[in-house]
Amino acid sequence: MTRIDAKFAELRKAGKKAFVSYVMAGDPDFDTSLELVKGLPGAGVDIIELGLPFTDPMADGSTIQLAGQRALEGGMTLDRTLELARKFREGDDTTPIVMMGYYNPIYSCGVDTFLAQAKEAGIDGLIIVDLPPEEDDELCIPAQAAGLNFIRLATPTTDDKRLPKVLQNTSGFVYYVSITGITGAAEAQATDVGPEVARIKSQTELPVIVGFGIKTPEASEAIASVADGCVVGSAIVADLAEGKPVSDVLAFVKSLADGAHRA
Repeated sequence: MTRIDAKFAELRKAGKKAFVSYVMAGDPDFDTSLELVKGLPGAGVDIIELGLPFTDPMADGSTIQLAGQRALEGGMTLDRTLELARKFREGDDTTPIVMMGYYNPIYSCGVDTFLAQAKEAGIDGLIIVDLPPEEDDELCIPAQAAGLNFIRLATPTTDDKRLPKVLQNTSGFVYYVSITGITGAAEAQATDVGPEVARIKSQTELPVIVGFGIKTPEASEAIASVADGCVVGSAIVADLAEGKPVSDVLAFVKSLADGAHRA
């Protein structure tokens, strides 16, 4: 059982939905990023999604693209991202960390080397958005053999013919992308999301977490009410980009987490 599996078991027992927060590793700099990540569990975050900066983040809107650029300009790398996770783990051995990003930096590092380092650093799962199920032998299967969950994205265009392929080697949870488009581009609507979550859950026992387009505590509550939880990323990253102190960003995160936990 991974930390992700354990967290969902704990939430189910408590009758609560999950709140997942995304932050870009190294944005705006290593120390600020580490301070923010360390504060997330206390703000009610159940699972941390840690963005791996990359030069060509094709699934992301401008908010997260710019966060990645700031991180890269500040010297953030795959190695430094893993170091950030290690430093977080010095004080927290229970909150799951999911690394979210693109395959190129992992491929450049070497899959076996990366997986060994990620496991040692305390990473629990991977979301690699540009590796389809047809490429499971590249990273998905080796990652699961190494004890990491491999979390797959389902989208509004994932039809009933495609869905079983998407689910076949997924573990940890299913990430449902609530809108057709990039991160931060539009607002998710619970009336649209609910039937899609039900359709996915009819084919898997995994939790279904909804992300993209959730920007307010009210939206967090509404989306979590029709799923097993929700993810907020761009709205948190945007607060940080405005230069707000970490304490203010964490207060906003807590309001989002409280919304999800009310669902």
